[in-house]
Parts: sequence; structure tokens; C-alpha cells
Amino acid sequence: MAKIAVYFPGIGYHCDKPLLYYSRNIACELGYKNYRNVSYTYKTENIRGNEEKIKETYETLFLQIEAELADIVWSEYEDLLFISKSIGTILAALYAKKYKLAYAKHILYTPLTQTFLFAPFAPNHAIGFIGTADPWSDTEQILQLSKTYHIPMMVYDGCNHSLECNDTLRNLEILKDIMQKTLDFCKEK
Repeated sequence: MAKIAVYFPGIGYHCDKPLLYYSRNIACELGYKNYRNVSYTYKTENIRGNEEKIKETYETLFLQIEAELADIVWSEYEDLLFISKSIGTILAALYAKKYKLAYAKHILYTPLTQTFLFAPFAPNHAIGFIGTADPWSDTEQILQLSKTYHIPMMVYDGCNHSLECNDTLRNLEILKDIMQKTLDFCKEK
């Protein structure tokens, strides 16, 4: 079975930061030898909490993603995994919806409210992770949306938008827990 994993980073959270780096290693260990780290650039200022600027940002980034992924023949892959972070969760959901990739599995690290504009995800094909001290996401709203769309959402008390807190050893425990849940989700059929 042909597999591919595509990584949609956040604007300030690139693919070599812990969540995306270790999830990529896990996916490779599970046979996702084909993978693509999407990259995009956009100068943003003061977009947090500004719906109009967030929409302008993800629409601009989406054009870059379309160009970057244009060479992939999706029908060649029976197993498609989208791993995304922050604004990347919006982009991954939008891309899957536009290109009718309903069979894609999604791992959503710190999704934003706008991610759910492009739901629904295929049943049992998404999992999310959020911190209660995330200044970019309204945790309660994210939890409500995840319930509406039947997306299991793992919640980390006191964690910020990088799913970290002020305790390094606790951060390592949290990262291990997130990666274990990522591994378990990737193994599901």
C-alpha cells in the first residue's frame, strides 16, 4: 500500500520543531517513506484574534501550498496522512476539502477555530491536541467544535501554543504522551 505524509507547519513553528520532527520520525517508522514538508512564507503582524487577517493569511498561504503540492498524484496513495500545526491545521483541512481527499487522516496540533470551517473530516480520521493556556486558541470553543465533528481532542493543562509549559521535564513527559497518542492514531486502520 502506497503511503504519503504531508506536514503543514505553523508560521513560526517549522517542521524541525519537536511536534512535527518527532511525528515525522514516527510516520517514517510506520512506512510513510514518502513525505513532504510544506513550506510557505508570509509576513504577518497582529493577526491573533483578527478574523479578517487570519483569513487573508491562510488564503495567501494556500496558494503557495497548491503550487508546492501540484506534482503529487494523490490517486497513487491509498494511505494519506496530514500532520499540521496551528495555521497549518486550517491549510490541511482546506486542502483536503478542496481536493476531495476525504480518506486523509489528520493530526491537528493546536488547531485554530477556523480549522473547523473546512470540516467535517472523515469519521475516525482526525485527532487533535490543545493546551489550556494557548493564547491563539479558545480552548473551550475548540473542545466544543471537536465534539461537534467527533474529533478526539487531547487537552494539556497549562500548556501554550507549542504544547509546552514552564517546566522542561514536564514538557518532555507531555511530548512523549503526545507522540504515543500520535503513534497509536497512525497505527489505526
